[in-house]
Amino acid sequence: MSNWSQVVYTYDGTYDGFLSCVFDSYVYKEAPAAFQTEGAEQSLLWPERAVETDVHHAARVRRSFPRLGGEGARLAVRGFLTCLPEKELHLWRLLELGYRVGPAVGRMLTDSRVDVLRKAVWHLEHEAHMYKGFVRFSDQEGVLVARIEPKNRVLPLMRPHFCDRFGGESFLIHDRTHGEALLHRPGQWAIVPMEELTLAAPGREELDYRRLWRRFYDTIAIEGRYNPKCRMTQMPKRYWAMMTEFSPFS
Repeated sequence: MSNWSQVVYTYDGTYDGFLSCVFDSYVYKEAPAAFQTEGAEQSLLWPERAVETDVHHAARVRRSFPRLGGEGARLAVRGFLTCLPEKELHLWRLLELGYRVGPAVGRMLTDSRVDVLRKAVWHLEHEAHMYKGFVRFSDQEGVLVARIEPKNRVLPLMRPHFCDRFGGESFLIHDRTHGEALLHRPGQWAIVPMEELTLAAPGREELDYRRLWRRFYDTIAIEGRYNPKCRMTQMPKRYWAMMTEFSPFS
C-alpha cells in the first residue's frame, strides 16, 4: 500500500459512514491520513475528500468481517463505540492488517495496531458493566428515566441487560455525553439522538422512594468498617453525580 495516495476523509460520524470510507479507500486505493466529521476544522496537510454514507457499501464491508475471525470482528465493531482518540484511523489500520493475515489478527496481542484497540474496547466494556449496577431510575409519569455521563458509547452494550431485566417496563436511559438515549417499551426498543432531556420536578411519591433508598444505603453501612478509599475503588466518584445515594434532593 506504499503507492496508495494519502487523503483525509470527511464523513457524517456514523458507523455506516466510517465503513463507507473503508470501502472507498480500497476502491480508490487511498490510505487515510486522518478522519474528520462534517463541520470539523479542515486539514491543510493532505487533500480532503468527503464520503457520503452508503448503506450498501457499509454492508459489504460488514460482510467481510468474518475474514478477521471472532476477536478481530469484535474489535472492529466495538472499537467504534470507544472514546479512543482517532479511533477511525486505528480501526482502519486494524482492518488493513486483518484483511492480510486473517483470523490471526485477534491473536497478535503485541502488535500496536491490535493492542491499542483491545485496551480501548476493554475500557468500553468495563464502563458498560459498571453502569449496569450504577444506573438509577426515577419515575416520570409512568416511565422510568435515568441519566448517565459515560466516556464511551455504552448504550448498545447496556441494552440487552436492561431490555431483558425490565422487559415489561417503559424506560429511557439518556446518555448526556453523546446526546443519545435508549428508549424501551414492552416489545420495542431504539437508540436515538437526544441532545437534551428536561425532567419534571419529582413528585411526592418519587421523593419518598429516593429517601427510602438513601435510608437503605445508610442503614447497611457498617460504621466500624468505613473505608472511603475502598468505596472510591469499587464505586468511582465520576459515577456519583447520577446516583440517588449521593444526589441531594428535597
